Amino acid sequence: MNIFLILLSVMFMAGYYLISSPSQRIVEHETEYAIKKAELRSIAECVVSAENAFMYGETFDDICTERYDITSQYVCMNDKYNIMSCDTNGGKTPVYNFIITTATALPESEYNRMLEILEQYYPDAGTFGIFTDSELISAGAINRRSIPKKIIDTAKLKNGQLVYIMQYTIPDETIDYPLVDGSDINCPAGTMKAYRFGRWQCVGYNYKISCTGDTIWDSTLMECVADETRKPLCANNQTAVLIDDVWECVDPFADKNCPIGMIARLNYNDLTWECVDDPNAAKTVKKCDAVVRAPQTRHGGTTLRVRSISCTDCEQIYVDEETCETYCIPDPSKLTDEKCYAGNPEDCSDATHGIYFGFNQKSHIDGIKELQDKIITLDRNHSQNRMFNCMDCGETEIDKEQSISPYTAVCK
Repeated sequence: MNIFLILLSVMFMAGYYLISSPSQRIVEHETEYAIKKAELRSIAECVVSAENAFMYGETFDDICTERYDITSQYVCMNDKYNIMSCDTNGGKTPVYNFIITTATALPESEYNRMLEILEQYYPDAGTFGIFTDSELISAGAINRRSIPKKIIDTAKLKNGQLVYIMQYTIPDETIDYPLVDGSDINCPAGTMKAYRFGRWQCVGYNYKISCTGDTIWDSTLMECVADETRKPLCANNQTAVLIDDVWECVDPFADKNCPIGMIARLNYNDLTWECVDDPNAAKTVKKCDAVVRAPQTRHGGTTLRVRSISCTDCEQIYVDEETCETYCIPDPSKLTDEKCYAGNPEDCSDATHGIYFGFNQKSHIDGIKELQDKIITLDRNHSQNRMFNCMDCGETEIDKEQSISPYTAVCK
């Protein structure tokens, strides 16, 4: 009987030792760690897959998104870091564009394990980490990344969430419009043919283009101006005046007597009569040897208007020897003058930079032989300071065919 009890006690102790031995506990611990690590890795892989699918406009339909509460969204900001709509149709384009994917919040006890997984499988993803106290802790990162509060509030980030933030750029949409032959389209009176919304249409005339009375559209000034071809020949020293867009012959004031070779004409600027040279009088065409800026000369109590010009230090006077007209044109020799160009001209001569002159009106382009038959754009991209400037085309290059240094510079 005693022997039986002894054997039973030995068997009981041996079984207890095998079950609760240290080696057996280590196996159970390693198995539990592997299972937990596999689950954390599944969360990370699901977040990355959802982020990539959302970036390409696709739907990542997997059971893991519902299990780990994974969502993706766009967050856009302007240049002042204010949240704005990501829709660019008919509005301003956002400056900063983000795709933010979040997962369910992890307990603090799992932070280290998740960071180990991120460091092992996603070491280069600097914006993929655990969100805590307005900061993003990434694997292998020396410094924590601070997230603006406006993004935190918009994305509704919570401590412990696995967050993946990706910044992207909205590309400029290039639309290729097909060429459609509209030669067989005949529009009724009062309408004109226009290609709109991918097809030819008959639309009403633009009120600016359809000028009334004796006016005609000036494509340079973009407005209706007097049509000189409709100007009538007035008798008895009358002057043709445009009244309500219609030419009319108006008598001068009775007390306006002009000397021989001059006639009375209405000054349209101040609506006063003055004596000017008679255009019907024969004139001798002379070659202009020099520029003469004659002051206003009085003849018998009348005033003779003489055209005068005022050029800057960066311009020179050009004289048309056929017509004796004078123009202010850029002086290329003043390109090295600090008053005309503050920088070094050689620094503005590469593929993306070009020197141009700041024309402020079309008349300053007349007389420049290099710019004859060239379309010169006067817009807000080109300074109009009547000095030499440097055009920076940024990511594009200078259009060498349209640019004529140092007068004009056009970007492709």
